[in-house]
Amino acid sequence: MPREADELAALFGDICAQASVPVMEVYATDFTPEQKADRSPVTAADKRAEMLILDRLSHDLPDIPVIAEESYAAGVRPDIDGDFLLVDPVDGTKEFINKNGEFTINIALISRRRPVAGCVYAPAMKRIYIGGTRAWAGPLSPGETFDAAALEPVTTRPVPSGGLTAVMSRSHADQQTQDFADRHGVTQKVSAGSSLKFCLIAEGRADLYPRFGPTCEWDTGAGHGVLNAAGGCVSAPDGSEFLYAKSEQNYLNGAFVAWATPEPGKPQG
Repeated sequence: MPREADELAALFGDICAQASVPVMEVYATDFTPEQKADRSPVTAADKRAEMLILDRLSHDLPDIPVIAEESYAAGVRPDIDGDFLLVDPVDGTKEFINKNGEFTINIALISRRRPVAGCVYAPAMKRIYIGGTRAWAGPLSPGETFDAAALEPVTTRPVPSGGLTAVMSRSHADQQTQDFADRHGVTQKVSAGSSLKFCLIAEGRADLYPRFGPTCEWDTGAGHGVLNAAGGCVSAPDGSEFLYAKSEQNYLNGAFVAWATPEPGKPQG
């Protein structure tokens, strides 16, 4: 679905831009986070943005089921047999609560267990990324009308000769992740929150993102889609393919590594 993938990525960009309005309205207040059953934080921004996104998707893509973080936590779990959408209305809730700006709004389309179109929008940082057959990025203020034609193409960079740069989770770095980076020639480490880690690789500012801590498919689908479109890939630490639609695991991911190169080989984890 080459052309369709690009059109869907642009549609997701438009929806994310619209969803940024309630997100930033909450962000500007002295909000009080709540706690979900799994003890993860949630705010009014998550709920309001997800309602808006689901409304748009039901109108624009009515035949494609949606797995959305907050709805899934509330027990809304559609049967998946084919293409489906992943929604994370505020990825990086801890970053949102800490008000460091490094949170994103994520939408992705999964087809044959792989992301084929995605959007990652960081409204507080006023930057949006979309990916279909290619990846694009550019400035976008919250509430501003989205225009895909105003974005610039982004691509990953070749493997540098002077050592790799790894992007790490700001909230979830652990020793296993540090050890993996050290074993794979990482000489520089940078921190970022949410799906921005995938995007830093997609625009050529880092080379890999190892993640051994827990994530869900809605955390990774959009960033994975943007990275694929920019020339990178995501694999398991042993080099095997990283797939989606893991309904039997409640859409929980295993360990993975995001790479700037499409064929990083089979690094030993």
